[in-house]
Amino acid sequence: MEALIKLQEVQRRSGLSKTEIYEKMKIGEFPDRVLISIRAVGWVESEIETWVQNKIQARSHRKVA
Repeated sequence: MEALIKLQEVQRRSGLSKTEIYEKMKIGEFPDRVLISIRAVGWVESEIETWVQNKIQARSHRKVA
């Protein structure tokens, strides 16, 4: 079962600011948010974890090259 996480947790896990998250979403470089209610959004936890892991793997590949 998928879980949704709120912005503060997304910021903590990604290391990005709110502005950076929304800028990256706009250009397709970060997972999009999910509308929870009129005033609330969340992100799919597994998508954020995948994004973080991809950043870690990209770092590892740069060191080898």
